[in-house]
Amino acid sequence: MADPKDKWDENIAGRFYVDRSCIACDACVHEAPGFFVMNDIEGHAFVKLQPTNEKELELCKTALSLCPVEAIGDDGDK
Repeated sequence: MADPKDKWDENIAGRFYVDRSCIACDACVHEAPGFFVMNDIEGHAFVKLQPTNEKELELCKTALSLCPVEAIGDDGDK
């Protein structure tokens, strides 16, 4: 399970984030391009854009479910 205390600084503030357990598998980037992007230099994904409607939210939730190491967190509607 993703740890909000261990998320990458590149994550834009909001509901979703990627933490330091990311293994750069690209699953989230392929599932929700534009929302998740890869830092190729450091070898991890991060959240560049937060969803603003139901369709985008479902894309991000699916990306979260596909993460093999559970590095994507969802803080809900905080």
